[in-house]
Formats: sequence, C-alpha cells, structure tokens
Amino acid sequence: MAPPSAIDVLVPEQPTIDVLPSKKSSSSSRLSGPLEYLGSLNEYRQFDVTNVIGREFPELQLSQILNDDTKIRDLAVLVSQRGVVFFRNQDLNIDDQKILGQKLGLLTGKPETSQLHKHALSNSKRGIAVDENGKLDDEVSVISSEQNRKFYKDRFTTASKKLGSLGWHADITFEHIPSDYAILKIIQTPTDAGGDTLWASGYEAYDRLSPAFQNLAESLTATHYQPAFVEVQKKFGEDLIDEFRGAPENTGLDFQAEHPVVRTNPVTGWKSLFGAGHQVHAGWYNGVTERESEVLKGYFNQVVFENHDLQVRFRWERNDLAIWDNRSVFHTATNDYSGKRQGNRVVSLGEKPYFDANSVSRREALGQLE
Repeated sequence: MAPPSAIDVLVPEQPTIDVLPSKKSSSSSRLSGPLEYLGSLNEYRQFDVTNVIGREFPELQLSQILNDDTKIRDLAVLVSQRGVVFFRNQDLNIDDQKILGQKLGLLTGKPETSQLHKHALSNSKRGIAVDENGKLDDEVSVISSEQNRKFYKDRFTTASKKLGSLGWHADITFEHIPSDYAILKIIQTPTDAGGDTLWASGYEAYDRLSPAFQNLAESLTATHYQPAFVEVQKKFGEDLIDEFRGAPENTGLDFQAEHPVVRTNPVTGWKSLFGAGHQVHAGWYNGVTERESEVLKGYFNQVVFENHDLQVRFRWERNDLAIWDNRSVFHTATNDYSGKRQGNRVVSLGEKPYFDANSVSRREALGQLE
C-alpha cells in the first residue's frame, strides 16, 4: 500500500459535523444526519443556473476562502444541494485545488481512509504536466482531448458516429469507494469552439420515476463495470495503477463494484438515481434476468438522457472551474471540437455508497410534491 498523501496532514478541525459515535465500517460516512447550509457564502454574488441544478459564483476566487473551514464546509453543502457549482477565471493552483478537494469531503464527514483518487489510466504515467513547471501528479486526473482521441478514437472526435449520450456518467463508480466531490479546472479551451460540459440531476431523475418504479429501483443493486482501461492496456501497452487508488478498497484491475441503484447522499439526506449512465453500460442490474436488466438500464438512462429540464450546460472559458457531487449528478463532455482541450480534475473519494430507506427525495425535502 502506498504511503498517505502529504495532503492528509491538512485535516482541519470539524466542529460543525455531527459525527456518529461509532460506525460498522471505516468506509462509512461519519455523519449522523444531513448538514444544513449556514449562510457563510451569502456575501458573494451568486445565482442558480436552472431551477433544478447548478449555481454560479461569477466573482468569488476560491483561493481567498481556502483557509476558511466554515465557508468550505458551506460550499460542499451547496454543491451537494445544487449538484454542480461554477466559478469563473480562477487563480487556484493545482496544489490548492488538491487541498480544496480533500477539505470538501473531510468537512462533510467522509471517512478518514478516503483520500484523493489516483486514476488507473489518466495519471502521471501519461507524462502530461499539471502546471507550468512540468509537475506530474497521480492525484490529478488530466482531462486531455489528445489522450482521449488516442485511446478512444471512435468516441472523441467530431467524426464519431456514436450517440453523444453514451458519455453520461458519474466519476469512477467502478471503484468500491467511489467519489464524493470532483473539481475540474479547464486550463486550455479549444481554439475553434465547443467543448461544453453538461450535468444532470440524479435527485430529479429519481423524482421523475413513479412510486412503483421508485420502490423497484430502491430494491436493486447494480454492478458498475469499466473494461476500457484493460483494453487500452492491452492495445497500447500502457501501465495502469493497480494498488491503492486513494482508498484501501480501491485496488486491482477488475474495475467492478456493486452499488445501490438508488443512493442516499449523506450531506443532504436526499435520494438519487445512481445506477445509470455509462458506468453500467458494460455492467448489469443484479437479481434480475439479462433482458430485464437491459430494459431497466434503457429506461433509467432515458430518464437522465432525454429530460433536458433536469440538465445544465456550461460553456468553459480558460481557468473556469466546476465542482460537482458525483453521488447525485451525472455529467458528459461535448466532443464537438477539433482543437486541443485540457483540464485538471481532482477527485475526492467519499463513503461506501448506501441506501437509507428513511431518506427523502429532493422534491419532498423542498416541499415541491403535489
């Protein structure tokens, strides 16, 4: 097992967390109940991008609040409530981006064994620097159009014949301990146009299901599976990280994990559709027939992919930054450009996914049920 990251020494005090006195597992959330937003970010100009998902802070520099644990804790709560939060023209460097990624989870009760994710493929072994000094870092997933076109040429070019909706996913759900928060800063936008990212609310997707389908989804688990990395290894001879990808449970090269189809977000206490998108494209639902699995997969995907009113679209400018909660949103890139696009993504690991039958839906929590 690799030694702890240097970022682990930055664990802040957490007086605002109501921590459970004991847990069955070290991979469980430390929260005893949902967290409330305390209002510490109200002084900054902000607006909701849509009614369902997304908020933007057009002026706030995250570097100015990095050492304010109350504001970072409130930021994490806002991200979990709104799904994704956007910031323009950020001066946050990559080391501070990593500190922020770890703080968001630690201040909202993630297990102490969960660190920053080390992506099996998009890591320092690819030789792509994450700053102007040529730094290579396994705890930063480099989002590179050139790398994607090399490894997945049939999907990541403007000449692709694939459906764009195949890109919808939540990050690294093939891991036994997947992500809570992710932070992406785009450092190079295409010289032509395009390259937008879309996010979709898993909370609202759950609320779009009938009560009968909600009950069915709540009773199911899904096996999330990502075979592409091993295929890249075999085809291109690339080395993969197979030990300690940020949590003790995240090892090996099988890239399979079983998770509940409906997941409870511990920060909000809200139910979210989780077992959908590309993470189950090669996977399956457990305890049903193969045909039933495909039918359910198709319908749950349709709810996410075809309801544009539970989605938000963001047009990037250089140094813009987005933070999202992978427990409760899906996202997809738009591969409609021919120029070079690159970003640095820091992915925090959270708790082992779970479903709490006593949790509520977003609409129920906000009093929006008819």
